[in-house]
Amino acid sequence: MPFFVAPELIEPVTSALLGAIDVDDGPTDEQLAVLRAIVTHLFERPDLDLTTLTPLGPEEAADAIRDPMTRRRLNEILVTLELCRHPETQAQIASVEEYAHAMDVGGPHLDICRRWIDEGTERATEDFDRYYAEDLPTLSEPSLRDRYLRLADPDLDLARRLEALHDLPAGTLGWHYIEFYRRNGLVLPGKDTHTPAHYVSHDMNHVISGYEPTGPGEIALGAFTLAMNDNDANWLQFVANLVIHEAGLLKHGAIEPKASTMTREGATDLVGEAFARGAHCSRDFSQADHLSMADWPLDSVRAFYNVVPMVNPMV
Repeated sequence: MPFFVAPELIEPVTSALLGAIDVDDGPTDEQLAVLRAIVTHLFERPDLDLTTLTPLGPEEAADAIRDPMTRRRLNEILVTLELCRHPETQAQIASVEEYAHAMDVGGPHLDICRRWIDEGTERATEDFDRYYAEDLPTLSEPSLRDRYLRLADPDLDLARRLEALHDLPAGTLGWHYIEFYRRNGLVLPGKDTHTPAHYVSHDMNHVISGYEPTGPGEIALGAFTLAMNDNDANWLQFVANLVIHEAGLLKHGAIEPKASTMTREGATDLVGEAFARGAHCSRDFSQADHLSMADWPLDSVRAFYNVVPMVNPMV
């Protein structure tokens, strides 16, 4: 289901978000910048002035927002803002929990963030890895997940099969997929053992959406796929992108954690636009059989899913 908020609920949702990040000395500049980008791009309300809205507390917000899916989306945006607060604080964690309780929503993010603040990165990583393992099949390439979900040793036959996609005509999805690996100096799935079926799917999503594997690009891809289909697997993937690339909370495979990625120039608008682009797709390609479309022209794939062009393409 696309990530939309009804027009009449945009102001109370935004007011609730403002209330939830008004802790300690108030919201940070980064949190406000991310919220402003979401309001501008996803909610399409650039006229909404955050400085004139009256923040809503947890119970007020629950009274004003009754729709379960809107509550879920409010919670997801709130977690995004929570992980953009540096340093994370007990007060911010507690505030998110209060709003989640009032809205009767939950999820693995609450456990991960609470464990992080209470017991440290190692225990939070254990929680994350457990939840991630449950959703890994859903996030993996359908035709590969049975055999290549995990590998004990490299499988060079798989790597050669993928490399052969570059023999397809220039401009096809498969050809662009290999160009993505070559351009970014990435190791093809199969040449190492790092969840190959997942990375085929993940990187096909990079190619179709147009986001490069930078910190901002990874967060934007997570926002795009979540907005395209707000399901539990896409939500956990987005949380993963945030805790790795924004909160600097955990290391995932060879990916080193980073902090404050959203403070980079253009990052907030990139992610705000990603929410909007994903929400306007006509169908979900995040868990599609990408290899079955490898011989399609990339432009045709994007047209089929109504992937609108980026204002400032990364490639």
